[in-house]
Amino acid sequence: MRRRAWLLSAAGTAGALLVGWGVLPARSRIGSATRPWPANAGPDLAGVVFNGWIKIRADGGVVLAMPRSEMGQGVFTALAMLVAEELDVPLASVNVQQAGADTIYGNVAMLVGSLPFHPLEADDHAPEGAPRVRPGKVRAGEWLMGKVAREMGINATGGSSSVADAWDVLRTAAATARASLLGAASLQWKLPVAELGTKNGVISHPSGPSAHYGQFAKFAAVTPPGEVRLKSRRDWQLIGKSAPRKDVPAKVNGSAIFGVDVRLPGMLYAAVRLCPMLGGSPGAINPNAALAMPGVERMVRLQAYAGSTAGFAVVGKTWWHAQQAAQAVQVEWQQRPAGALDSRLIEKELAAALAQAEGHTFYDKGSVDVAESVAARKVEALYRAPYLAHATMEPMNCTVQVKDGRVLLWAPTQVPQMAVAMAARVAGVAPEDVDLTVTLLGGGFGRRLDVDFVAQAVRVAMDCGGRPVQLIWAREEDMTHDFYRPMHIAVLRAAVDAQGQASSLRIRSAGDAISLRWMERGLPALAGPVDMADKSSAEGLFDLPYGFANQKMSHVATRMAVPVGFWRSVGHSHNAFFSESFVDELAFDAGQDPLAFRRSLLKDAPRHLAVLDLAAAAAAWGKPLPAGQARGIALHESFGSIVAQVAEVSLPNGQVRVHRVVCAVDCGIVVNPDIVAQQMEGSVVFALTAALHGKVDIHEGAVQQKNFPDYPMLRLAQAPLVQTHLVSSTRPPGGVGEPGVPPLAPAVANALFSLNGMRLRTLPLRP
Repeated sequence: MRRRAWLLSAAGTAGALLVGWGVLPARSRIGSATRPWPANAGPDLAGVVFNGWIKIRADGGVVLAMPRSEMGQGVFTALAMLVAEELDVPLASVNVQQAGADTIYGNVAMLVGSLPFHPLEADDHAPEGAPRVRPGKVRAGEWLMGKVAREMGINATGGSSSVADAWDVLRTAAATARASLLGAASLQWKLPVAELGTKNGVISHPSGPSAHYGQFAKFAAVTPPGEVRLKSRRDWQLIGKSAPRKDVPAKVNGSAIFGVDVRLPGMLYAAVRLCPMLGGSPGAINPNAALAMPGVERMVRLQAYAGSTAGFAVVGKTWWHAQQAAQAVQVEWQQRPAGALDSRLIEKELAAALAQAEGHTFYDKGSVDVAESVAARKVEALYRAPYLAHATMEPMNCTVQVKDGRVLLWAPTQVPQMAVAMAARVAGVAPEDVDLTVTLLGGGFGRRLDVDFVAQAVRVAMDCGGRPVQLIWAREEDMTHDFYRPMHIAVLRAAVDAQGQASSLRIRSAGDAISLRWMERGLPALAGPVDMADKSSAEGLFDLPYGFANQKMSHVATRMAVPVGFWRSVGHSHNAFFSESFVDELAFDAGQDPLAFRRSLLKDAPRHLAVLDLAAAAAAWGKPLPAGQARGIALHESFGSIVAQVAEVSLPNGQVRVHRVVCAVDCGIVVNPDIVAQQMEGSVVFALTAALHGKVDIHEGAVQQKNFPDYPMLRLAQAPLVQTHLVSSTRPPGGVGEPGVPPLAPAVANALFSLNGMRLRTLPLRP
């Protein structure tokens, strides 16, 4: 097998120094009692610092430095459960304080997960209890990337990595604090540590002494922890059990603070109006009529910050005043210098690129060329996926105050460090002079991995004389100036031998790469001048579990000038539709049941086979459905988890109706089963919306879909019953927030083929 590795370079660093650095132990992520904590703690979050993650309050309560953003995925609860488990405290006693920008909070798992290793090579997917062998190149690659990630310390919420990244470090931080507390109690009571026990935040001894953690906190924080042991699985009281989400009560009673909920004394409001043509700019502007309107303060021109399109903002006493005035500004918009973008022409350019270039080969096994040369016949299909918007419930917003050389920032962001760096760059101050409060996020889905709206808000606040300003995008701006999921196309071809068996699989795809564009916008110092192979373009194609003897998966990277970004499940979101629909095509060509055909190709992937079988059994695969209904099945691995889905579909009046989706999930150790089920349900609704309706068209440079009437969401009455079944596992946790998205579209498409014999190869699915 041949694979090109990513190139990691450090300009000006001598090779010998790099080698020396590489053999040093990885930087600790636990931190110490002397490491500064975020400064935005209220009285209920005060306490004695034990390390970079844990504080103990005087009443025995626990404060957790929360490194990730809560955007509905339940991370405040899942990570608090890890701490509560190892500290032996009730979950309710763990409070969350948003972490700062220290490198110990960097998301190591997310960057390690970006390595383009085939999952069957990185982990043999042996059954539970069997040995797992990680080849040397995988271990070396993960070790090096892990060290790079620790040094970079990029604090980001993405890649379905929050629990996976926290699994070891948070449990260790909590266990270390517990060991120090036991040590302090042992010294004060003059009793052996081995005889002390902890339960519900209380240390006790069989002879009678008993006290809660808060009574030992100050002494324990300077007491060496001694031997630190993580709990064994048999002693877990919380992990693996459903627990109420910590963020729900505040969201129900209205006290939860999202970005748009921030209110400050004397606050102004700003509405943006960006050039309707992507990459365009405002020419002549006449703001006189707008500035004469009641409640309007000023107009501020906006550059093309952080990959956005240029435009302007109007500031008013309320957002309504600002928005009405922004629409009243007379402006002559100019197309981008390179000419107007058009999604129909882009699709033709992608097809041409696919025909003319081989692209980067991500996976090469056996000899596809030989298999095709002796094949009895070939099966080939072209698949397409359109641009998609994120359409988060909470539109882009940010509140900023620039005063006395400092920038105060309130932002619903997935990347706090990037938000701070961007604010500092725009305001011309040092990052140390930016104070960020991360609010709750009304949906992220990858959109808030970008910081264009932060840059705009800072620029506007700089013109407002020290008064705070809340900048909010209208839904039309949000829809027409997104960082879209890229348009992709793929040609899939299988060679079929004389016995009717598929002897090879060749996949070649084309479309824009996301990672480098994102780095150029938010991390320009790291982006570099050279494009590299981007795993997110080919994931879900090069890493299939099926045992075709000969395989070759390549991707042609393009750059079509449409702003593209990470969209929930990224490349898997469309590539799973390509691959799992085509596997169904091969099953039909072979005259086999789709389930049986997949099972025959999973002999070397027992984990995938177990998930597939669980979904099929739970959905009663093979049993008759009511007249006019059919089932489709799809299997996909992404973000360290395997999901199989069976969709039950009908076509009343020619409209697709999905009645039930059965999900089987192997996501390693399950921290909170209810959260996993919630994420599967949310993923199905999100993915079904995209599968049936999602499409962004660009004509003469302008996005045509402007609001929900022409970019519809799935309605409540259209939502299917979703049933989730979990595989018991002893493996470390995988992702949950995104893996439920990729299998949905192919499962529905495969059901439609079973229903009416029509093979739909283009998203959205429109029979």
